[in-house]
Amino acid sequence: MRFGLFGTGHWAAETHAAALEAHPRADLVGVWGRNPDKAAALATRYGVPAFDDVDSLIEACEAVAVALPPDVQADIAVRAATAGRHLLLDKPLALTVADADRVVEAATDSGVASVVFFTGRYQPDVAGFIAATAAAGGWHTASVIRFASIFQPGSPYGQSPWRREHGALWDIGPHALAVLLPVLGRVARVAATDGPGGLVHLLLSHADGATSTVSLTLDAPPRSVAAEFVFYGESGIERLPNGGASPATAFGVAIDQLLAEVDAGTRDHRCDVRFGREVVAVLAAAEAARAQGTVVDVPA
Repeated sequence: MRFGLFGTGHWAAETHAAALEAHPRADLVGVWGRNPDKAAALATRYGVPAFDDVDSLIEACEAVAVALPPDVQADIAVRAATAGRHLLLDKPLALTVADADRVVEAATDSGVASVVFFTGRYQPDVAGFIAATAAAGGWHTASVIRFASIFQPGSPYGQSPWRREHGALWDIGPHALAVLLPVLGRVARVAATDGPGGLVHLLLSHADGATSTVSLTLDAPPRSVAAEFVFYGESGIERLPNGGASPATAFGVAIDQLLAEVDAGTRDHRCDVRFGREVVAVLAAAEAARAQGTVVDVPA
């Protein structure tokens, strides 16, 4: 399948492009980026042309892989889906529910396949844990801690404008929700508050009665970096394993799964744009809860 890559940053180069180049059934046919010089450099690195127009690259491919800020991604995804191109997108799907709805509508109307890349969901040990834990059922609550430290010297993400503006809630919050939702079910209500150092704390009430807590930051002291997911319930206590696969390897699995959707003609992937929209709705409600200092309902 011919893929067009949209984005030129570290994630685009080292995850998306690397996985596409390595995949036996993917053909990277071009790169577009907001910075033409960076697009040219990345395209040269992978031996493909750089495109100076979004729609020209969409026309040249059968599927798009997007590694851009969420608001930019949403617009490209709508244009690509409307043109009948399959979607391999990054998290979060968008920065507003309205934009997420636009992507879902375009993908549904055109009938294209879609996969949203929540990294852990494509790592075999993590995916296996989620499936087994969800099947076991009986979980009353969960606790998530995701403390990253991206603003240290040498981090490839420290100068990312959208991460600096929107923080941990929108950058790593999707990873937390991608694990919680399949096990505990839809989130119905959210309370949120801020802490020091860019911390945000969420209290989630799930539709089936379970509750969960999530604590996130992008600016943890380096010695406090942590990623912990713990579920409590009738079966005892279960902890999410650390995903052992590299991001590029996980992205290769996402490519596999998008191709499987296309081959089978199905449009029911567990991490498609509809699931991406569900995650955006929870994040938007959490943002509102932070601003209002109250509990906010998440529309079904």
